[in-house]
Amino acid sequence: MKSCEEWKPFMIMIAIDVSFAVVNILLKKVLDEGMNHLVFITYRLSIATIFVGSIGYFRERNSRPPLTFRILCYLFFSAIVGASVTQYFFLLGIQYTSATFACAFVNMVPVITFLLALPFGLETVNIKCNSGRAKILGTLVCILGALMLTLYKGKGLFNFSHHQSSVKLTSTRTSEKWTIGVIALILGTLFWSSWFILQSKISKRYPCQYSSTAIMSFFGAIQSAVICFFIDHNLSIWVLRGNIQIIAILYAGIIGSGLCFVGMSWCVKKRGPVFTAAFSPFVQIMAAMIDIPVLHEQLYLGNVMGSILVMIGLYILLWGKNKEMKNRLIKLGEEAEKNKEQEPQQPQIQHLTVSCESRCQ
Repeated sequence: MKSCEEWKPFMIMIAIDVSFAVVNILLKKVLDEGMNHLVFITYRLSIATIFVGSIGYFRERNSRPPLTFRILCYLFFSAIVGASVTQYFFLLGIQYTSATFACAFVNMVPVITFLLALPFGLETVNIKCNSGRAKILGTLVCILGALMLTLYKGKGLFNFSHHQSSVKLTSTRTSEKWTIGVIALILGTLFWSSWFILQSKISKRYPCQYSSTAIMSFFGAIQSAVICFFIDHNLSIWVLRGNIQIIAILYAGIIGSGLCFVGMSWCVKKRGPVFTAAFSPFVQIMAAMIDIPVLHEQLYLGNVMGSILVMIGLYILLWGKNKEMKNRLIKLGEEAEKNKEQEPQQPQIQHLTVSCESRCQ
């Protein structure tokens, strides 16, 4: 039973990453068909609110703590950095680059989460220990990989002959959109990393994953709808066209923004923000397995080299974190043994004190 509980967060995060990979592929498909980003986000978060809110109402109604104004403010900002604005940046990045490239860029999320966790005291670095040096080295390698992802594109690794003519006609436009997509992914990555930090605070104050996810999705749906109406007043963009758009919205809402966020909130509560963010590279592998053969998306040399560097740096960082956790457990064990050795001496001291007082009387 203990081994099952230990492996439970790992299995949940792998299932979440597979689901996110499918969501990214569906997003790429519907965005290429011309669906508005913010309309998709609004529908997606609305479905997540209804689905997760229904589960949370029945499952957590007896254990739900009081919802204070401070918790509502936390959830409102959580919706900004984790749902509405962040999803808009990622959708823009996926449309202007590719699903595989977007997943590769998300590999930077664990490192950025680690850097953001330092000033909040959620992570520590001791340069004198091997674990601390490994964290610093892993962070630097990840940053180098991210720079390669951003600044170097390289040659295409696959030859899709039926796409060559369209690629030649739109080469200049593609390069301009690629730059916009990279900037959007940078902003989305920064926002997404900050969500893990904020979620660690929320999970302590409001430890109800279903209810908090439903409230966050509700705020996110309102935010994205307001932004969409402000940017585009045309009501025709809200009309869904084709089965693929309906399927993508339902899957992204129920699975992507619903159950996946519940699972991530639970993992942040159990293992911390850096552990949860560390599974992001797995999304890239799953997305590439579907993206390249099915959608015929091009994979570039810079993507591969940058992703390899990011993943190497990431697992150096995780090795350092694992080493640090083992050292902490050893220290806790030594302190527990010392406390046990000191416990038998305390009653003798108390007995002597009482006897002295009785003699004085």
